[in-house]
Amino acid sequence: MNSKVKNIQTEVLSKNWYTLNKIDFDYQLKNGEWVRQSRESYDRGNGACILLYNTHKKTVVLIKQFRMPSYVNGNRTGMMIEVCAGLLDGDDPETCIIKETEEETGYKIKNVKKVFESYMSPGAVTEIIHFFVAEYDEQMKVSEGGGLDIEHEDIEVLEYDFETAVQMVRNGEIKDAKTIMLIQFAQIHQLVN
Repeated sequence: MNSKVKNIQTEVLSKNWYTLNKIDFDYQLKNGEWVRQSRESYDRGNGACILLYNTHKKTVVLIKQFRMPSYVNGNRTGMMIEVCAGLLDGDDPETCIIKETEEETGYKIKNVKKVFESYMSPGAVTEIIHFFVAEYDEQMKVSEGGGLDIEHEDIEVLEYDFETAVQMVRNGEIKDAKTIMLIQFAQIHQLVN
């Protein structure tokens, strides 16, 4: 525990979708002074995401779906191009991402590699995302994907040449942080060369 943090008080502001808390606490500054601070923290659980890549075809599989928060913040259509992802919902990260991959993309994968994990917005959101990569081929395709009807998912499965995906990051067509991070990871480690 951090000895510079004490007297934590948490108030639940909302449990409408996930949990929004107001947290008041005392924090000790570098000069030794204690100050009372207040923050709001959104807890939606932890998640996992994956970049599917094919070394033979030099392609990647991404998805496209509507994201309301992006829409209300200037994304004209609200559509986002992303890697496959999902909340853990009680599963371990590997089990979660294998299940999400089949639901969203239609590819049944078995061998995934965890490459890192990251807090995506630590100033306001508690979520840690576990990042994975995995190779895919056409024999792994077991359905059209598109997400679960029961969750009202409306996901379009996309396959891009890897260099096209890199260019889409450069020109701003891909603006999702987890997708950018995994595409750059694939570039750095030459996964698709």
